[in-house]
Amino acid sequence: FTGGALEARASARARRELSRLADRAPRTARRESGGVVREIPVDRVAAGDRLVVGAGDLVPVDGRLLEPGVFDESALTGEAVPVERPARDGVRSGVVNAGAVVRLLATETAARSTYAAVVRLVEQAQASTGRFVRLADRFAAAFVPLTLAVAGLAWAVSGEAVRAVAVLVVATPCPLLLAAPVAVMGGLSRAAAHGVIVKGGAALERLAAGRTMLFDKTGTLTRGRPELAAVAAGPDFAAEEVLRLAASLDQASSHVLAAAIVTAARRREAQLAAAEGVRERPGYGVEGTVAGRRVRLGKAAWAFGEDPPEWAERARRRAALDGSLTVFVAVDRRPAGVLMLADPLRPDAPRMMRALRRAGIARTVLLTGDRADMAETVGRAMGVDEVFAERDPAGKLDVVRAEQERAPTIMVGDGINDAAALAAAGVGVALAGRGASASTEAADVVLTADRVDGLAD
Repeated sequence: FTGGALEARASARARRELSRLADRAPRTARRESGGVVREIPVDRVAAGDRLVVGAGDLVPVDGRLLEPGVFDESALTGEAVPVERPARDGVRSGVVNAGAVVRLLATETAARSTYAAVVRLVEQAQASTGRFVRLADRFAAAFVPLTLAVAGLAWAVSGEAVRAVAVLVVATPCPLLLAAPVAVMGGLSRAAAHGVIVKGGAALERLAAGRTMLFDKTGTLTRGRPELAAVAAGPDFAAEEVLRLAASLDQASSHVLAAAIVTAARRREAQLAAAEGVRERPGYGVEGTVAGRRVRLGKAAWAFGEDPPEWAERARRRAALDGSLTVFVAVDRRPAGVLMLADPLRPDAPRMMRALRRAGIARTVLLTGDRADMAETVGRAMGVDEVFAERDPAGKLDVVRAEQERAPTIMVGDGINDAAALAAAGVGVALAGRGASASTEAADVVLTADRVDGLAD
């Protein structure tokens, strides 16, 4: 009875956490008809409807873009850098419009769209139980009636009630009832003191049994935010001056890469100036006047035109080999420089991988929604056994289930796109540093923000 009550309580908590994931789902959509835009419940959207998605809004259903747009797809892919989508490209529900207002043609209803599928995946993964748990449940269901039957038989044969009591005492696992909980509580308390929250003794036991560890890439093995890696300056410009002008202009931009450029300039103690006449064109770049000089930065075609100089092409090829992003800077209509930004590995990540091997992890897997070339580069640097790239939430879930058939698994992730995989793994470990509540709710172990940058410990 007690075990059933505890299980019911855990199930109720899981349902509450799943409801929070569902609460993030879009509730309304803006449908355009006859030049008039009306807000309607998202479940009334039909395939073929023209929808308007404002800046910062969630895309309500899967659709096809009628005009170019820029989207934050981190909720589904885990990648923090916004993605530029051309007209006629597909866009999925649950992503955020990171640029100007866009229009799209709905291709699915809300119930059949991507984000609804993610919620269903998490629900199914949380509802399933491992084979060892099912075996224990079957054993427990038979053990109690058998013990009572043997106790009754002993009483009937001997005619003494004390014989039945003796059977019950012998059948009761007193050492486990006393010693095991003390050990488990000690482990949970010690973990909590180091900023690691373990959700129960069962998770602690499964964690010790894990032999295969799967990692998401962005925000787990990498920092999850772009940083300036290098500056390639043109023949008539200094790298520091290019960075100073670009950062001065980017102070007025809300683009995710702008913050990385401004931060890099401030770390180098550059003297930033206020920008005037700033105009941002979503999907292309930003321009304005800094200290009397006209500065434009963004895509190559926007900043340099259709024929960039040879030094800029070399910088672009170098960035492609390194897996870096590029921002092109023009000053007074002349090509001035190329800023290269990358998502760096956590400095302690390689040391952490070696420590895991010593602790008994026999196989490591990198599991990411990022491009294959980027994933392979990180995988080689980390020394993982296998890399699975370009995986959506369903693809990640398939890999975790396949690995679980081979050995007990531990999945480490930090985004909504990892929630289903975390719930399906033997143990899900979530990093709370980026505030991804859905992943922490689906996980068995949570590393709080002050421990994310100390993984190797």
